[in-house]
Amino acid sequence: MTQVFAYAAFVGLLLASASAQAQLSGDAVKIGVLIDQSGIFADMSGKGSIAATELAVEDFGGSVLGRKISIVTADHQNKPDLASSMARTWVESEGVDVLVDITNSAVALAVQSFAKSRGVVALHSSSATTRLTNEDCSPTGFHWTLDTYSQAVGSARAVVAQGGKKWFLLVADYAFGHQMAADLTREITAQGGVVVGSARHPSGSTDFSSYLLQAQQSGADIIGLANGGGDTITAIKQAGEFGLTQAGQKLVGLVMIINDVHAMGLENAHGLLATTAFYWDRNDESRAFSERFERRVNRKPNMMQAGVYSAVLHYLKAVQAAGTDKGTVVAKKMRELPVNDFFAKNGRLRADGRHVHDMYLVEVKKPSESQQPWDYYKVLRTIPADQTVIPLAESKCSLVK
Repeated sequence: MTQVFAYAAFVGLLLASASAQAQLSGDAVKIGVLIDQSGIFADMSGKGSIAATELAVEDFGGSVLGRKISIVTADHQNKPDLASSMARTWVESEGVDVLVDITNSAVALAVQSFAKSRGVVALHSSSATTRLTNEDCSPTGFHWTLDTYSQAVGSARAVVAQGGKKWFLLVADYAFGHQMAADLTREITAQGGVVVGSARHPSGSTDFSSYLLQAQQSGADIIGLANGGGDTITAIKQAGEFGLTQAGQKLVGLVMIINDVHAMGLENAHGLLATTAFYWDRNDESRAFSERFERRVNRKPNMMQAGVYSAVLHYLKAVQAAGTDKGTVVAKKMRELPVNDFFAKNGRLRADGRHVHDMYLVEVKKPSESQQPWDYYKVLRTIPADQTVIPLAESKCSLVK
């Protein structure tokens, strides 16, 4: 009789295991990292986002629910149509279960629309438009690291409070820049400041002279850079050449990453203010991850790449807890689980897909203040999580209603 019970229990375990396996599509849980690998946002994402994904998979153990975790990557060249086509091929022909990072706001919106139609999880880290969790929100879409609201609120409140009330905005002419300018204008006005002018520029500009001349003639105290990547670096360098900062105008990098500071050097970048979701030298956990990351790519991680790690790790935890890689089920489980890692403590995912976590106001150090390579930021203050996201009461996301 004991043998019969033992046999029955063994069969039960096999059936349970088979059932769990049956909940997984294909022979692996496949992660697709869809990023800019060759354009102006390559430093923002690129090989660093791939390395962050690899580290998350390794730290999770390399497999989930008895299946291997595999990674595929592609360069979308900042073309929404190409990115959507790649995502479709991955999902429909290659069994990709989750789309990761998705640099560039216009690309991210296009890919999110496709992923939503297929019930595929999309983890956005490098894109910044609030539309991803507002008008264009998705049950399977998550915005992890930053958005235009978090960058506008964090920087604008601090700068206006310090007396920088007259702003000129230099705006990237696509979805991200437009939304950033709108968020900035609203916040600056709410804090008692004024936007005295603005200029839009195409992505990938090499000559900012006409835009900087407008800023110089505007009488603004602050020039807000509502752009990112190579555009931010070029604008800051040329502003120095034009003598704007020497004449007393102050630059605020609204989506400035540590790679930008490294490229410019502290001689050009010191004194810049920015809001960041992550700084490698903040505590022991962030330093430990950053040392491992640097061994792979020869540089410290920026906030987007750290966010990729956090998002991928949380996704894998949700797959494990849900017992399936079905996108809609995993997305629900992701919202139920708290986010706790070196990137975010007690982070949470709202109904609209926004990851809510603390952020930090930083100032770029003077060369004399830096003690080692990549020692670039002074953390001025922590911005509480609830101040970094659009209040749900103002949301246009259908999932919130």
